[in-house]
Amino acid sequence: MKFNTKAIHGGQKNVDPAYGSVMPPIYQTSTFSQTTPGGHKGFEYSRSGNPTRAALERAFASLENGNHGLAFGSGLAAIDAILKLLKSGDEVISTSDLYGGTYRLFTSIYEDFGIKFHFVGMENAANIEHYISDKTKLIWVETPTNPMMNLIDIKATAAIAKKHDILLAVDNTFATPYLQQPLELGADIVMHSATKYLGGHSDVVMGALVVNENVLADRLYFIQKASGAICGPQDCFLVLRGLKTLHLRMQRHCENGKVVAEFLANHPKIEKVYWPGFKTHPNHRIAKSQMKDYGGMISFVTKGNNYNEAIQIVENLKVFTLAESLGGVESLAGHPASMTHASIPKEEREKIGVVDSLIRLSVGVEDAEDLIEDLKQAIG
Repeated sequence: MKFNTKAIHGGQKNVDPAYGSVMPPIYQTSTFSQTTPGGHKGFEYSRSGNPTRAALERAFASLENGNHGLAFGSGLAAIDAILKLLKSGDEVISTSDLYGGTYRLFTSIYEDFGIKFHFVGMENAANIEHYISDKTKLIWVETPTNPMMNLIDIKATAAIAKKHDILLAVDNTFATPYLQQPLELGADIVMHSATKYLGGHSDVVMGALVVNENVLADRLYFIQKASGAICGPQDCFLVLRGLKTLHLRMQRHCENGKVVAEFLANHPKIEKVYWPGFKTHPNHRIAKSQMKDYGGMISFVTKGNNYNEAIQIVENLKVFTLAESLGGVESLAGHPASMTHASIPKEEREKIGVVDSLIRLSVGVEDAEDLIEDLKQAIG
């Protein structure tokens, strides 16, 4: 089954057995009747499983070409479940350029439990080897990274992880399975903030994990059930609905992203544009080898690295909405240093390029000409 068909039918039964509903129904129930203790029809309590959530989890697995999908109450809840595979004394190697919420979870929560994190520039995968020890249990990768749009070679990183018997988890939120499929490249776990492109309409908060290996899936399912960070059936219905247009939306996100990136690259007031589709991008070769297209996420800095100018630009936008998050049908603009990455210390932010003038765009599916006109009037 090809991807576009999977987006609509992947992991789904043809019709609901009760009344022939084409869409999986919303099973808005906390519990399920039993004919005898332990005798039920596959579901007993909605924390451990719900038919609507199960339909979504099968869809997640199908799109990533995985065997098992799990849906969580948020992307951070999904990351939290992965970290609960570890114990005190274990070490994690993470990309240095990553989502601020992930950094906060790593450093402000799990470091207190005795887990050590190494934040490493992974644009050259060989850099990872230097930090590996017998305590290393997980390599955490974002690619493209948030917000600097750096690319990490998943296949090369997977080879290193396999050599040392280390789990490799990839945050695939920016790329989505439409553009990139980390399990196919050797990753053990794929994570998504399904709040973003998978849901696609800025109306739900959710996280997803997809794995192939049965024992790993069982361990993560136990954590999901025992910790309880699950999502409700209404949210599952919304994301399942969103998945059915993922391929259409991503095609337009990519088309508009290219137009906006090229406009910004040629603007006299813009110093630098970060977008994987440029041949001048230092890791364009990696993007070309592991991505189908280059997406709709773009970051840029103005000339002079002026904080006030960056704030004025995002406040002047009219079609782009100044807001956190990304991946919805509407275009969003953000100022990472004061918004999504504010939890990272300024010195650490600036080491990876998150300077005060950096602006991040999530290019939506509007008419590209309207987006360009909006940027023109905002930048001046």
